[in-house]
Amino acid sequence: MITKKRKLANAKVDGNKAYTLKEASSLVKEINTTKFDSSVDLHIKLGVDPKKADQAIRGTVSLPHGTGKTKKVLVLCTPDKEEAAKGAGADYVGLDEFITKIEGGWTDVDVIIATPSVMPKIGKLGKVLGPRNLMPNPKTGTVTNDVAAAITEVKGGKIAFKVDKVGIIHASIGRVSFSAEKIAENSQELINALVKLKPSSSKGTYLKGVSMASTMSPGILIDTKSVSN
Repeated sequence: MITKKRKLANAKVDGNKAYTLKEASSLVKEINTTKFDSSVDLHIKLGVDPKKADQAIRGTVSLPHGTGKTKKVLVLCTPDKEEAAKGAGADYVGLDEFITKIEGGWTDVDVIIATPSVMPKIGKLGKVLGPRNLMPNPKTGTVTNDVAAAITEVKGGKIAFKVDKVGIIHASIGRVSFSAEKIAENSQELINALVKLKPSSSKGTYLKGVSMASTMSPGILIDTKSVSN
């Protein structure tokens, strides 16, 4: 059953119209129906074939206004790095005890950062961490000896993104409490990062479709011309 609030929200979004990024960023605030500070998400369809290694787009971007969510960070490292990790604000720091917990199914964190020296020990956690997009990876800056810098970036609004099986990037770029300007600027920053990663083997239209939605709100189609540089 559709609630009265959702009906009103649906009525405000023209399903046949592609809005500019600026219009969508204002509208997503207007149609929010939740009592909590909903996440604002972008869904971007790319003209890539994720089965081809060079088109399996993934990377990171630092959003200028952060995500509005404080991320819980686990650092897996040797004892000599623990003090730096704690000092930089890691929520959990250690190694063997957390490997055991993860093997038992514990994944109550948003990001896992690891030092290169412990990666051989962590490899066996792929089955648990891989599907949750939590596996540390040098490409996303989560395998590093400079754990303090990595923690600062993650806590400051750095997000990782990865294309799914059908060529879509899903990413949270803020909260409905953000101003429309901040939502638009964070969105544009993500899109710019994706455009820079366009593989030379990708032919035809690269940005095939962009939509924005908050938790439980209808999706808003965005005119791709309004986000192209």
